[in-house]
Amino acid sequence: MKVITVCGSYKFKKEMVEITEKMTLQRNCVLMPNELTRHNKEEYTEEEARIIGGMHKEKIKLSDAILVVNVNDYIGESTKREIEYAKSLNKEILYYTDLV
Repeated sequence: MKVITVCGSYKFKKEMVEITEKMTLQRNCVLMPNELTRHNKEEYTEEEARIIGGMHKEKIKLSDAILVVNVNDYIGESTKREIEYAKSLNKEILYYTDLV
């Protein structure tokens, strides 16, 4: 069993949920980004956005690996930063496009 944190753009939410289920059924503990209730990031205060981002980094710290949901090879700027952060912690980097 691995602990895996899912990273990627929320426009790929459907794919995130699908891959989370698949990886869970393979006996992994999978952590997803929090499901945000507001429609866009601008609706959060600077402090709220900092808390959400910080908690996602904590999930990455706890994980053995991250799973980058890179549909059509798209990786946004925040996801690129998450990849670099995971690399700095020597985490394994998995890519959605390699698993489907």
